[in-house]
Amino acid sequence: MNNLLDLYLTYFKLGFVTFGGGYAMLPILERELADKRHWTTLDELRDYFSIGQCTPGIIALNVSTFIGQKRGGVPGALAAGLGFLTGPICIILIIASFLTNFADLAVIQHAFAGIRVCVCVLIIQAVLRLWKKSVVDAFTLFLYLVVFLLNAFSGIMPFKIPPAMLVILAGIAGVAASAIKTRKHGKEASEK
Repeated sequence: MNNLLDLYLTYFKLGFVTFGGGYAMLPILERELADKRHWTTLDELRDYFSIGQCTPGIIALNVSTFIGQKRGGVPGALAAGLGFLTGPICIILIIASFLTNFADLAVIQHAFAGIRVCVCVLIIQAVLRLWKKSVVDAFTLFLYLVVFLLNAFSGIMPFKIPPAMLVILAGIAGVAASAIKTRKHGKEASEK
């Protein structure tokens, strides 16, 4: 029971302090979940983010559910997910009740402009961290460039590839490359 309460309270706190969604939250989650609590490793967290990106729903909620399930099964997944949702829902309800009255005020518009800049910085920081851990050799650089170009130019291509499909195809390419590398190393070892 303490584990479930700990999951709920940890994610309740994270739900209040993680702004920007998705990858903007990665540095905060890394510090809290991998560095401080040791509930996951940085590599596992990045894997959860990758899976969370191509599954329905909010990335951070998906990640909280994955880690909750790892720590406490289905009850842990529910505790972490509910904990993560509680804070933002309360904040959104409060903001929504006041925002319609104050959204046109210059101070509110300036605050939103500042928040958008901060979120951009958090996303760039997360991208740089992911880059260092993910693009590690010629194959991963090639894969990055292919996916980037397909995504960047999808608006002018005769067909659009959904981001989830790009993630799945990149995963398949990674498995294929690993199989080829393993087979090559196996063949070299047997020749010696």
